[in-house]
Amino acid sequence: MPNHPDQPLVYLIDERANPSTDYFVLPVLRANGYRIVRCGFRPIPDPNQLDGAMVVFVRYVPKHWARLIERVRPRLADLIFFMDDDLFDGNAARGLPWRYRFKLARLATWRRGWLREQEARLWVSTSYLQRKYATWQPTLVSPLPLVASGINDIIRVFYHGSASHAAEIRWLYPVIEAAIGAESRLVFEIIGGNDVHRLYRRLPRTSVVHPMSWPAYQAFIAMPGRHIGLAPLLDRPFNHARSCTKFFDITRSGAVGIYAPGAVCSETVEHAVDGWVASMDQQSWIETILKLAHDESLRQTLLAGAIRKQTSVKAMGV
Repeated sequence: MPNHPDQPLVYLIDERANPSTDYFVLPVLRANGYRIVRCGFRPIPDPNQLDGAMVVFVRYVPKHWARLIERVRPRLADLIFFMDDDLFDGNAARGLPWRYRFKLARLATWRRGWLREQEARLWVSTSYLQRKYATWQPTLVSPLPLVASGINDIIRVFYHGSASHAAEIRWLYPVIEAAIGAESRLVFEIIGGNDVHRLYRRLPRTSVVHPMSWPAYQAFIAMPGRHIGLAPLLDRPFNHARSCTKFFDITRSGAVGIYAPGAVCSETVEHAVDGWVASMDQQSWIETILKLAHDESLRQTLLAGAIRKQTSVKAMGV
């Protein structure tokens, strides 16, 4: 695909952020100097905004966009459909879950004739698809590595509370939402079941890990790559007897802890020496997370202090 100096505006339509777009389609468009407007299924732009534009569908053609394209097709510079699975052949999806098969059929397989009618060009990800749909004269697109922030730039914040911490899990949501919105390097990890997943799934760069046994958790927490551990504790009767094991878990993970005041952890942790104690208001926790995210030297100092304190602890004789 040659690089022309005056490429049109491109409307790139995908369901959500996904590897198909990031590995295949975006690198091609960026390499050719296109101006890219990335859109989801809804809302759709005003038809006049598409004059002279190129439209690229990634895997799926939603109905509202199909209706819009029918109205403006003569005014488009180009129309492209990209697929990295065999989405045009319903038999290829045999054996997959029926809900997923229906989604593929509705958004891709049943759009095959429509795409032909609209004179769409086909981009594919493999030579197999290129051969199978040779009558389309498809363009083979090769994947490229992601050029986003490297793994060393990521700052992983985590909260590993159990089901007994449901109130803290809810309390943390606006804290994490604000912190992630303010710092693009932050990712968040939380442990929980379906209720936690339903609450946190809307947040970007957030993963919900299924609860696990204690031996499995010990292996999990020892995996590298965590930076800031959270230990909020609301003032509730059941919390008054909590122990300071979160201090040990967070330090074992190689992270620095943020702890609630008035709890046993705050009695163990020396503020600004081997951890950070933040008052239990959400703005304070947002500011503390961002402070630690932006100050790697401070994180290293606090972690070193926490490790020293843990190695100095001795078992009590009984």
